[in-house]
Amino acid sequence: MPLTLQEQIQQFYDASSGLWEQVWGEHMHHGYYGATGTERKERRQAQIDLIEELLAWGKVQQAQDILDVGCGIGGSSLYLAEKFNASATGITLSSVQAQRATERAAAAGLKDRTRFLVADALAMPFADDSFDLVWSLESGEHMPDKQQFLQECYRVLKPGGIFLMATWCNRPTDPPNPPLSSAELKHLEEIYRVYCLPYVISLPGYGAIAHKLGFRDIRTADWSTAVAPFWDVVIDSALNLGVIKALLRSGWITIQAALSLGLMQRGYRNGLIRFGLLCAGKG
Repeated sequence: MPLTLQEQIQQFYDASSGLWEQVWGEHMHHGYYGATGTERKERRQAQIDLIEELLAWGKVQQAQDILDVGCGIGGSSLYLAEKFNASATGITLSSVQAQRATERAAAAGLKDRTRFLVADALAMPFADDSFDLVWSLESGEHMPDKQQFLQECYRVLKPGGIFLMATWCNRPTDPPNPPLSSAELKHLEEIYRVYCLPYVISLPGYGAIAHKLGFRDIRTADWSTAVAPFWDVVIDSALNLGVIKALLRSGWITIQAALSLGLMQRGYRNGLIRFGLLCAGKG
């Protein structure tokens, strides 16, 4: 039988997370290269800078109970737990990621303040009003129901808390913007296929959903220019004999994703792919 989307996502990250950590480190997300995208910096530093810039933009100055939705191997969860001396919970569909994140927490001396669970972001196993910071860094694109995703984030967010999300989007299509062309739709379908995505939406689309669900103080921003160089850096670093050997050992799912890095690179260059931010609160 064909795999469900959840099973595809699980297998993708089960297969690729080890290689990513081995070659590129614990942060499985874009880097930040300055507002104009022209700052030169080491890739891992750029990824840490993205976290710090997001926190500054979201006006997050403290947190006690943090939820990392789509936590990967715990990169953001551990960083935030240490930065704020907070408790952090991460959820992922990949048992491989959850286990590795748990191991990394123990190695970092953060085992008592962190936990990593295999859980569905559309039906989170948490009580209402549980977290004062709900953090989602590049996981929204995997959600097959964007409204249900934001609804769950709203539900588990404490009153007065902050929801901070960064996600892959397509360009705006509301008037006066033209609808997506057939070539753009084909480009997106290739990205969906390779990276196990159901679909992406525009940043204004996310803002409309947040407004409908009752989020307060909604702000959005497009940081595409600031993060686009990340794909150039990853592609350049992949042209390395050690990386190629590791790729060949990792299996076809990971090889296919690596061979398709140019899809994202070209998507940013032609304006189709956007890196969208949304920050909102709960009354």
